This record gives sequence, structure tokens and C-alpha cells, in this order.
Amino acid sequence: MKLNPKFLHHKMDDQSLVVPTAEAGFSGLVQGNKTVGVIVDCLQHDTTEEDIIDVLCERFDGDRSDIEADVADVISKLKNIGAIDD
Repeated sequence: MKLNPKFLHHKMDDQSLVVPTAEAGFSGLVQGNKTVGVIVDCLQHDTTEEDIIDVLCERFDGDRSDIEADVADVISKLKNIGAIDD
């Protein structure tokens, strides 16, 4: 899976924004914390959910099952707005 090229990723301090282009078919912004930023960074190239979880486990302290749930939630929301290409 990979970030749809009709969406752009922008970082400001500890905030992460996913911004649709005019062709995206979604209007609005997706705002998240630096964890969401790492997830979207991983989606800049073709990756898997498991690879994203591994990256987050390396960068942040936390229970793997909590990280898995958070990644699944973010990916689901991004897929619902068409921001992820499978």
C-alpha cells in the first residue's frame, strides 16, 4: 500500500497534515500527531502494515498490540477517504 499521489503530506512542528489535491475527491484536512506523521512517511513508498508497525515500535515506547491497533485505525481512516492506494 502507498499514499495516493492525490494527497500531500505536510509537517509542522509536531503536527502532521494530509492535504488532498483538487483531484482527490475529498475536501478537508487530516490532522494528526507525530505518530501519524511517521505512518504517512512510511506510506511515501510501497509498504505493509506490518512494516509500519515495526518502524513505530523502533521509534516509540509502547505495547506492540496498542501500536498495531493505532496503525490499523489510521490506515482504515486514510483508506476511507481514498488517501491510500493498495
